[in-house]
Amino acid sequence: MSALLQVKNLSVEFPTRRGVLTALNHVSFHINSGEVLGVVGESGAGKSLTGSSIIRLLEPPGRIAGGEILFDGRRIDNLSEDQMRKIRGKEIGAIFQDPLTSLNPLYTVGQQLVETIQTHLNFSQKQAQERAIELLESTGIPAARERINHYPHQFSGGMRQRVVIALALAAEPKLIVADEPTTALDVSIQAQIIDLLKKLCKEQGTSVMLITHDMGVIAETADRVAVMYAGRIIEVGPVHDVIQNPLHPYTAGLMRSIPDIAHSLERLEQIPGSMPRLNAIPNGCAFNPRCKEVMPRCQVERPELIQRKQRQVACWLHEGESA
Repeated sequence: MSALLQVKNLSVEFPTRRGVLTALNHVSFHINSGEVLGVVGESGAGKSLTGSSIIRLLEPPGRIAGGEILFDGRRIDNLSEDQMRKIRGKEIGAIFQDPLTSLNPLYTVGQQLVETIQTHLNFSQKQAQERAIELLESTGIPAARERINHYPHQFSGGMRQRVVIALALAAEPKLIVADEPTTALDVSIQAQIIDLLKKLCKEQGTSVMLITHDMGVIAETADRVAVMYAGRIIEVGPVHDVIQNPLHPYTAGLMRSIPDIAHSLERLEQIPGSMPRLNAIPNGCAFNPRCKEVMPRCQVERPELIQRKQRQVACWLHEGESA
C-alpha cells in the first residue's frame, strides 16, 4: 500500500496577547490509499485541528508553523489559497459534524450538488443533474429524483448528513476528512452512516480520515487508529491491536472507559483529571499528571514515537523493548 497522505512534524500555533500557544506539536502520520484511519482522543486533543490543517481551513489566527503535508506525492501545505481551492472538494472532500454548516439553506440540495459537480468536473447541466441523483441514491436517500429539489430544512438530521456525504463525494475525491460525522445523530442513524462510509470506501477506493472521540465508531469503521493527546500523537497501530492491547496508559484508560456488554460492571473506570489547557501543558509527557504508571523521567523528558512491530507509541514504559 502506498501512502496517499503523509503528515510530517506538523505544528500549529495560535498567537495571543500573552504569547504563542502551540496547539499541534510535531504531529506525524500517514493514510494509505483506500484506508480508513481513525483519529481519536478527548475534546481538546487536537483531532479537528489536524483535519482543518490538512484541508487548510484553520480558524484565524491559527497558522501552520512547521512541518509538511504531502498529498498524492506533492506538498500542499505551502500552496496558495487559489491552488488549494482546486484540491479542496475535487481531491480532498470534507464531512463536518453539523450538516447545516455545510449546506446553504437558500438553495435546494440539487442546486448545491450540481454546482459542486460542475465546479470540479467537466459535466453539462444534464449530466451533473443525473450524477447528483445517483449520489443521493448511493448515499441511501429514498425518492432521490423528487428529493433533489428539496431544501436542507426539509430533510431529517440523518438525511442531511447523507446529503453532506454525497456533496463530499461529488467530485470523486481520493481522500475524505470526516470530522465527527455521526456525533449529532442518534445511535441507529450513526450505524447507518458508518456502514455507508465503509461501503463507499470499499467500492470507490476512497481513503478516509475519521475524526471522533468515540472509540466504538473507530472499532466499527477504521483499519488503523491514531490516538491524540494534548496536540501530539501518542499511539498508532492497527485498530484491533490497539483496542485489544493498548500500549500507552492513556489509550488503556480510553479502553477501560468503554462499556463492555460481555462483562457487567457497576461503574466504568474513569481517567482522573482532564486534558491540559494549551497554556498549561506540563513538562515531560503531557499525560504524566493523570498517569497511573508515571515515573520520574516522565515528568522531565518528553517521549517521542518509537516503533513496536506494526505500531508506534510515545511512552517511556516501552523504551528498550525489542522493536
